[in-house]
Amino acid sequence: MSRAVPHPVLSAALVLMWLVLTSFSLGNLLLGTMIALVAGWAVEHLHPPRPKFRRWLAIPVLMLIVARDILRSNLAVARVLVLGPDHPAYHSGFVELHLQLRDPNAIAVMAIILTATPGTAWIEFEQEDGRLLLHVLDLRSEDDWQSLIRDRYEALLMEIFE
Repeated sequence: MSRAVPHPVLSAALVLMWLVLTSFSLGNLLLGTMIALVAGWAVEHLHPPRPKFRRWLAIPVLMLIVARDILRSNLAVARVLVLGPDHPAYHSGFVELHLQLRDPNAIAVMAIILTATPGTAWIEFEQEDGRLLLHVLDLRSEDDWQSLIRDRYEALLMEIFE
């Protein structure tokens, strides 16, 4: 790793992807290289601390729970799309949660889980007080969402990381 190209593999992959998505020309090669170098320098400053796993056995449990929840969310979103967004049974909205997670890796995994789940979007997170703003497509009860995230995801992530 050099100071000029801090992440050469990432930079090369970005240039290659740029050329695949555009046409190969000298201009696209130069532009892709500039973008890749800037991205490599930006990533250099974003390194989170190395994850320290406390309880490895909770990882497959979390993965199964997330897979099941993603499947259920796909079905729920399909129902909303079939019935239409104006159907009286569905109401979208925002939920404000207060997370106890403090480990940056655990928070990143929580963000990935919630963003990958159809019908939910991670909107904002305040690191200081652990406040999370989440948008939910099929919001039936804020309390249900708070307990779901606290009991299903946050508890396991705290076991794994903290």
